[in-house]
Amino acid sequence: MPPELPAGLFAIAHRAGNEPGRIAEAAAAGARVIEADLWLHRGRLEVRHTKTAGPLPLLWDRWELRPGWGPRLQLAHLLEDAPPEILLHLDLKGWNDRLGPAVRRAMRELAPGRPYLVSAQRWSLLEPFHAEPAAIVVHSIGSARRFGRIARHLAGQRTAAVAIHRELLTAERAERLHALADALLTWPVNDPALLPGLARLGVRGVITDALEVVRAVAALHDGGENPAATRRDPPFRSTP
Repeated sequence: MPPELPAGLFAIAHRAGNEPGRIAEAAAAGARVIEADLWLHRGRLEVRHTKTAGPLPLLWDRWELRPGWGPRLQLAHLLEDAPPEILLHLDLKGWNDRLGPAVRRAMRELAPGRPYLVSAQRWSLLEPFHAEPAAIVVHSIGSARRFGRIARHLAGQRTAAVAIHRELLTAERAERLHALADALLTWPVNDPALLPGLARLGVRGVITDALEVVRAVAALHDGGENPAATRRDPPFRSTP
């Protein structure tokens, strides 16, 4: 049978897979899906959000600069650290056309049959996964221009899921995306107060940097409010 998304509203712990300690933290908060960023660098599938700096031994992002000469987390390590009941969300980064085939091959070799989500804003990276039985393909939409292209890109074929930036999400756009995909995801959702409105738009998955949102979503499945959902924690995005 094809893999399935969690029932009801679910939280995706954004970037929690980029650091081993965050995986256990997110799982303890109730996350059923954990996201990690993947790059293909010198033949290795590296798990990180930071970018390389050409020939310089540095990793960088908008808010950080860090040395790049130490050990780097790889996909094989992520699969060892993530419990099998956790659904991994692998977000493909960069412009290397070999990334998609390399991830598909590695998942088949390292975790045969394990279901996972795979997403990218560069949709060509997702092509190798359309015929992959274990993969749930997520087309990410980070701009109004990409939203305008999604229907033409899918060419009448219904897709498993789409993810759209929350600032782009309107009732009209949600309706149009529901006609194209089985599930609608959105990011970033870092305030539990946003959940009722997103649920009314038919959002299934909320991608969050905040543990309090993970707890709030888990509390919905527990059938009541979770006092821990109001606790403040460092954001997932503080990790590489």
